[in-house]
Amino acid sequence: MTHQLDQWRRTNQPIRNLFPSRSSRRATDGSARGLRLGIDSTLRRRGNRPKFVWMLAVVSLTGTMGQRFYNAPKLDVGKTAPQTIRAPYDASIEDFKTTEEKRKAARTGAVPILMVNQDVTQQVYEDLERSLRTADDLRQIAGFFPLVPANVLSYPTQIALRKCPEWEWRAVLAAVNTDMDVNQSQLGSLPDADKQLNASTAPAAVELRAYYKTASPEQFSILIDTITQARARYDKALAALSETDKARSRYDVSLLDLSNDVWQQTQTGILQAAERILTQGIPPGLPDSILQEALKVHLRSLVPIEAEPVANQLLLWALRPNLTEDQEQTKLFAEQAAQAVKPQMVMVHKGEAIVRAGEVISQADFVLLDYFKLSRRGISLPGVLGFGILITGAVGTFWLVERRFHRKMRQRDHLLVLLLTLSTPVLVSLGIRYTNLAAVGLLVGSFYGSALGITVVGLLSAVLPISLKIGWDYLLAGIAGGIVVSLLAGRMRSREELAFVGVGVGLTQSTVYLVVNLIFSAAAGSIWYTVLQEAALCGLSGLAWSIVALGLSPYLEHVFDLVTPIRLAELANPNRPLLKRLAAEAPGTFQHTLFVATLAEAAARKLGCNVELVRAGTLYHDIGKMHDSLGFIENQMGGPNKHDEINDPWKSAAIIKKHVTEGEVMARRCRLPKAIRAFIPEHQGTMLIAYFYHQAQQIAEKDPSKVVREEDFRYDGPIPQSRETGVMMLADSCEAALRSLKEATPEQALAMINKILRARWQDNQLVDSGLTREDLTCIAQVFVQVWQQYNHQRIAYPKLVVSSEKSCQASV
Repeated sequence: MTHQLDQWRRTNQPIRNLFPSRSSRRATDGSARGLRLGIDSTLRRRGNRPKFVWMLAVVSLTGTMGQRFYNAPKLDVGKTAPQTIRAPYDASIEDFKTTEEKRKAARTGAVPILMVNQDVTQQVYEDLERSLRTADDLRQIAGFFPLVPANVLSYPTQIALRKCPEWEWRAVLAAVNTDMDVNQSQLGSLPDADKQLNASTAPAAVELRAYYKTASPEQFSILIDTITQARARYDKALAALSETDKARSRYDVSLLDLSNDVWQQTQTGILQAAERILTQGIPPGLPDSILQEALKVHLRSLVPIEAEPVANQLLLWALRPNLTEDQEQTKLFAEQAAQAVKPQMVMVHKGEAIVRAGEVISQADFVLLDYFKLSRRGISLPGVLGFGILITGAVGTFWLVERRFHRKMRQRDHLLVLLLTLSTPVLVSLGIRYTNLAAVGLLVGSFYGSALGITVVGLLSAVLPISLKIGWDYLLAGIAGGIVVSLLAGRMRSREELAFVGVGVGLTQSTVYLVVNLIFSAAAGSIWYTVLQEAALCGLSGLAWSIVALGLSPYLEHVFDLVTPIRLAELANPNRPLLKRLAAEAPGTFQHTLFVATLAEAAARKLGCNVELVRAGTLYHDIGKMHDSLGFIENQMGGPNKHDEINDPWKSAAIIKKHVTEGEVMARRCRLPKAIRAFIPEHQGTMLIAYFYHQAQQIAEKDPSKVVREEDFRYDGPIPQSRETGVMMLADSCEAALRSLKEATPEQALAMINKILRARWQDNQLVDSGLTREDLTCIAQVFVQVWQQYNHQRIAYPKLVVSSEKSCQASV
């Protein structure tokens, strides 16, 4: 079917040719009804222009946020004194601002109180013990040292012979010149006898030659064998040491050269040095150079000098900071330091000059001037006017964004945005540091879209620091949270999603606060614990404001008659009481509503309309039929037609029309939003109830006393005032006709839909809806596609026959 429909579209003329243009149609239509509807619509639009709200916004925002300009001192800090001002009497005044700044500096600059973390200390001891056991294993692989007594070979010589390369060892043997007594297999291919030996192996050759002269050949051969085996074990130990220290060096190679006695002393000294240092405590961030110097001092008296490199390297590897902050004690100490700051007093004697002419007024001078009421406080007209112009520009910016993204805001909507905006400066004026920008962004964004939410948050962020005193770290954190929640709120379709957004806002605010303080605060590094604590509170405030906004949202929706995507999704729930009643009392109407909703949703999505509004409005558009459900054929279920029994087209038309008025009454009683209630009268507009109108005409032809007035058989309207209600009217008009089509082709279905849409267009039902001829072309195509999905062909299953053995087989 889809292929046939596409082929028909390519071969037939555009559907817009079926509809006369709106200008020509109005020119040829001389009915007073069409003219009246156009005038009424124009008057409604003009009446909705919220000029008063714009003026109120400028005045209220200027009055609320411009407090500093109403009592501004003309002689303020940083200004030049126009004349010499003297004290009228003695005074001693506290400079509260300077005192508070000093106390804040004392709090933030307090050194943290540290305590020993026993878990870390215990872990260091365990790491040291494991490392010492591993060192014992490596020394066993290398063999015990010294190899022979010192009177045979000195310790340095034994060390040099174990470490030297193979060619040097052979050079030493050749230098000894024992060609008759040394086994030739041991010498192998020796270097030249006159090969020059280095500084470490030359003494070894001398000592070996001396031992050869005093010892027997057997003793000398045993010595050479011992050295050769020791060299092999040493190489094996070096390989194991390299594998063990692959990740991080913790053993010095001289570990293998220590004697057993020295190694025993070294192990004891290492543990004692670790105990001393860990007892004193290692603070976090201590440079390695300082720790090395401390280790040298301790190890000098605890381990032999030749073992110091081994002990030093092993301890540097194992030791780590074991001091952690004691937050309670630190906080107490910081508060004690702040309280220890004495009040900053400013003293002056009678007749003494507070400030001389031409001097710049300092903070201390201003305290005295303000105390003596000489700062000349008053209304700063330039400040008020300038701030008023700034507010006017901000309001104008909001208006431009509104015109671009949300043109249908009502006067009550502007009032709500104004109240939400005013809440932020009021809270800041009360001294609350944690701004409610997150709540404002969430509410405005969810009510009117992300663009307006970001605009309100951005404009508030630009104006607040100019008019009110607020910390930049708190302001930037609030801005970040407000922008994030505004951006996401317009996309949310459930309150659960908004709750998760609140968590994201909290994390955003805490992160921004932390980053701002760590970057711009010089003392933040030493008081990171305080900054981290305040960042956590800032994040919790963002979460708290999001919760407050979620709690207020349902009340604001009802008071200001708002339709958010979330509320529309809740209203479209078939378990809502009104919809459950409709399904129970008028089941045919309910099924009709579901199919109309499917048609209208598909068309609204294609045209870019508010799909959620169309879905919810369509579900409620026929609730009025519950007042007399049997008066409508879809609920008669094959029973007698009530209108046949009445046999009076005027009464029947009144019953049909009444489903609109009764629906409006039900909708108001159930507190449905105005946007939803608009679907009830506008889905019928002022259409003619054609069946009963023609029936009345037939009666009037037979009985001249009967007067047939067209308005008696037309709905009271109004006609659709939005694209959403216009789409819904067309879907409602086409639903019954599409249901009646069973074996029709897509071309036939499209032709019938075009006929219905053309009738609505020519009857002036879509004049104020904003729908164009191109929109009707698109709507017709979408309706056919939905009809095809509902009317798809099914496989013809074979009939089943039950046999005598109670088994089933297919019959042809």
